[in-house]
Amino acid sequence: MKLTPIETGNFKLDGGAMFGVVPKVMWSKVYPADENNLANWAMRCLLVEDGDRKILIDNGIGDKQDDNFLKHYYLNGDATLESSLEKAGVKPEEITDMVLTHMHFDHCGGSVRYTKDHTGFELTFPNATYWTSKQQYAWATNPNRREKASFLKENILPIEESGHLKLIDSEGEYIPGIEFKLYDGHTDGQVIPHIKVSDKTVAYVADLMPSVAHLPMPWIMSYDTRPLQTLKDRERFYTEAVENNYILFFEHDLYNEACTLMDTPKGVKADRVGKLSDFIS
Repeated sequence: MKLTPIETGNFKLDGGAMFGVVPKVMWSKVYPADENNLANWAMRCLLVEDGDRKILIDNGIGDKQDDNFLKHYYLNGDATLESSLEKAGVKPEEITDMVLTHMHFDHCGGSVRYTKDHTGFELTFPNATYWTSKQQYAWATNPNRREKASFLKENILPIEESGHLKLIDSEGEYIPGIEFKLYDGHTDGQVIPHIKVSDKTVAYVADLMPSVAHLPMPWIMSYDTRPLQTLKDRERFYTEAVENNYILFFEHDLYNEACTLMDTPKGVKADRVGKLSDFIS
């Protein structure tokens, strides 16, 4: 099994929103922000190749949104979904499985693209099964007012209309070697893939913890709809991760791709930190 990080570009978000109730004097020591309080974040996806199967986990923001929408997010960086897949030697039509951890625009925007004449939409990965949870899809298609701006119908409805959408409602190994586990708190039914690589497990942690800086238990984003549920689910995840020496793969950490965890008297902290290849080479 081969794992390749797929960079799709970076975007900026308010540091206070990303760290919730944690004071800036604390979070700014471990994750920098600019003079406008904006911190830069990756949109890092993961390609898993296993025999004839090519699985992509999340796909970034895509290219369908107009300047009026994007002006709030300050896109930056040279990488794109297309260029990173090309660098990895994989064409969009070769992707067999597209796993969506959840359907916020920065995680699933690359699922769908404009047709050549810009009169409609088509799947970016026309031969893929698109996986997400039934709980998340129900949440995304009937959004609450707080999350509504993050769930864009042009990113979501064309997938169902294509007939390629596969919804799961419980945890399990739906793709050989990849177990889907479900976590609430950030948004309902977030899928956290656990990938078996030889005797190791790589957990693609998505927005359960966006970066190494978010590892302290109460450092939870303001974007989380139910922070107390996030606390509960993080505790469940940390217990498994420390016991089984999981490798955490970060979607949004601009500076760190992966880490392992250690338990300390002051709570769970990062042990080793580095690139994913440092852990699975």
